[in-house]
Amino acid sequence: MAPPRPYWKGYLKLSLVTCPVSMMPATSEAEKVRFHTLNRKTNNRVVSRYVDAETGKEVDEEDEAKGYERGENDFLVIEEEELESVTLESARTIDIEKFVPRDTIEWVWLQKPHYLSPSDEVGHEAFSVIRDAMEAEKVVGISRLVLGRRERAVMLEPCGKGIVVWTLRYGDEVRKPENYFGDIGDGDNDPKLMSLVTSLIEERSKPWNPDMVQDPVQEKLKEIIESKRKSAKKGAKPKGKGKGEEPAYTGNVIDLMSALKNSLEKKSGGKSK
Repeated sequence: MAPPRPYWKGYLKLSLVTCPVSMMPATSEAEKVRFHTLNRKTNNRVVSRYVDAETGKEVDEEDEAKGYERGENDFLVIEEEELESVTLESARTIDIEKFVPRDTIEWVWLQKPHYLSPSDEVGHEAFSVIRDAMEAEKVVGISRLVLGRRERAVMLEPCGKGIVVWTLRYGDEVRKPENYFGDIGDGDNDPKLMSLVTSLIEERSKPWNPDMVQDPVQEKLKEIIESKRKSAKKGAKPKGKGKGEEPAYTGNVIDLMSALKNSLEKKSGGKSK
């Protein structure tokens, strides 16, 4: 199987050290089941078009423009040339501007991972030196990059023989956790409850395995599609499966200690620990 084509190609630069690199998304949704919107009467695909909100008439592509809303139904038109004027001068260079300790960047800032690797043998040494130096110092690089015509802040993190480039969220995109967690208890918990929960955690702890995050909905969708394919050949309509039963909520207040004890007894086959 041939390797996928690079999503992005350019250069990795640190001061006077430069090497050619290529980048690919570290995640993929290509295997997800996707649907098109159809006209049920004709079985043809439905095509979406932009229409004027006031006149209802279709808008030609050359007449489409980006607008910033400054008031109700009051927009400022921003031209493509104006948008391009605020982008990076070079859209093909990851110039590492600064380094920060890896453990100082919390997970909430990380957005999407990409794999970065040298694009030819000439750049292997420079790439390896930058990667290994960051690993030795336990730091990550901070830079900027144009992806999909949008400038992004990125973090470069050593990963085995390669480097992972994480796109980062901007400061105005991250909400402060204290605004949501401020009223929650401060951890002054009942020691007996802590002991029971700790026992539950120990019993259910396992090594990480990607099978733990399989998508059951996708598997069921594939089963439905396969069933429809077979039925279409036979000319019959497949019978749909009903939804699984949702656990009923009675509204009763459950005693936490009893619930935890019952959980442990169920796990150990009825023997209380």
